[in-house]
Amino acid sequence: ERCDMVDGLPECVQETFSTCWLTGGPRYQSFDGKTFDFMGTCTYTLTTFCNPDPTLSAFSVEVKKEEKNSKVSSIGSITNHMDNVTFWWILVVLMIIVVLQVSNYHLCLPMSLSHGQLCIHQKGKSMLIQSNFKLKVLYNWDDHVVVKIPAALSGKV
Repeated sequence: ERCDMVDGLPECVQETFSTCWLTGGPRYQSFDGKTFDFMGTCTYTLTTFCNPDPTLSAFSVEVKKEEKNSKVSSIGSITNHMDNVTFWWILVVLMIIVVLQVSNYHLCLPMSLSHGQLCIHQKGKSMLIQSNFKLKVLYNWDDHVVVKIPAALSGKV
């Protein structure tokens, strides 16, 4: 929920999100709830903004799948492009400290980018990216990526 002013009075408004996800193996679920399986070791676009509305922020989430063994692929890296900022997650965790590559810089969590329009922090066993337009990208280190977008963006990705 979020608090909005309605007719001059504060009111709680239910927020709804659309979700897509993938696992390191072959399982994917699209924003419309359809699940499918396919193996492969390429870079895949998990989601991207395809609406030419200049008032909305452009973004994309790409996942590079790598061969884990002869039968299963795993997530090797995730690349996010948001608001003219590109950051790349290499998914090797050697310690509790997580390092991200943003453009040509290596940074530690938590961090805030683009004057607070993007926030990246650790949430339990996961890393969470949140944008000012409520896009959420969650990676849980168990080879699982979840992307949530506000329902208002449905049909625009």
